[in-house]
Amino acid sequence: MPDPIEVRKVPIESVTDASGLARLIDDGVIEADRVLAVIGKTEGNGGVNDYTRILADRAFREVLVAKGTRTAEEAAQVPLVWSGGTDGVLSPHATIFATVDPATAVRTDEPRVSVGVAMSEVILPEDIGRPAMVEKVAAGVREAMKIAGIDDPADVHYVQTKTPLLTLSTITDAKERGQTVVTEDTLKSMDISNSTTALGIAVALGEIETPSAEQIHKDLSLYSSVASCSSGVELDRAQIVVVGNVRGIGGRYRAGHSVMKDALDADGIWEAIRGAGVDLPERPHPDDLGDRLVNLFIKCEADPSGRVRGRRNIMLDDSDVHWHRQIKATVGGVAASVTGDPAVFVSVAAVHQGPSGGGPVIAIADLG
Repeated sequence: MPDPIEVRKVPIESVTDASGLARLIDDGVIEADRVLAVIGKTEGNGGVNDYTRILADRAFREVLVAKGTRTAEEAAQVPLVWSGGTDGVLSPHATIFATVDPATAVRTDEPRVSVGVAMSEVILPEDIGRPAMVEKVAAGVREAMKIAGIDDPADVHYVQTKTPLLTLSTITDAKERGQTVVTEDTLKSMDISNSTTALGIAVALGEIETPSAEQIHKDLSLYSSVASCSSGVELDRAQIVVVGNVRGIGGRYRAGHSVMKDALDADGIWEAIRGAGVDLPERPHPDDLGDRLVNLFIKCEADPSGRVRGRRNIMLDDSDVHWHRQIKATVGGVAASVTGDPAVFVSVAAVHQGPSGGGPVIAIADLG
């Protein structure tokens, strides 16, 4: 049985601020050496050249080294998944997952959060957007499930990944080795990396059969309902964090998930919160949550039809502000209106992550 899990959300008050993590360690809430993963939002542009992700990564790893016994090389293996871009009311923050001593955890036979982390094989530039990447990600998800002690895919409620995207240097590398890449548009490669990863997650969890090369990033009927995939320039393989529920592990936290059917689907968010074990009235209000909701993790995508609930929008036609930023701000506002807290994890580029025009929503609750 894996050790029980502590989950805490901390604000990020500046680009290189990791003081929230440091305080948790200093206050004895978690131990530096027990941190399994960090999933956070940084304040950059969310694009290929968003270096706020690298700055946050460095700041948090420095705390792990300074306040624990891990070497810099060992701390570098801890998955820190940073999603850039806090458009609209979204607020920079980090959610920290750490194990705790079983003797100190709440004992219960009810389902409680367990976490497994794994790294895939190296994902080559020529793998991105192709079946090889699907296979490598699926293998990594299965390994993370084993580490979490999860046998039934139905008990998996959240799979967060960070994968490489294409840059000029990696495209050149592939060409020099006689290989081709799926696209030479580096920003588009972010979306493709995310979507290919999501299909790998869906395959690992039995949500879909293995897709053909022609279906990747094209067949929008294929998706995972628990995948949240980000990509960046700071790694060359998939960092995989599997979050699910295990009976007997103990602890206070429980995960649940649902999907937003479109960008305005607040009911989908409430359904995920209920799935995490929070009792709510028929027509809930943010005040009904108290301090039980730790965080939400949501993926979103501009509807390819250019419409939401029958009404036309111009996100996909706007040449001034990329639709990534517009849909992220929209869904972030909807999510914050549910939680009453703008520090929610909302990430864009959600092809194959939830239904087209919507996306997965995962809730983690503190049940005491």
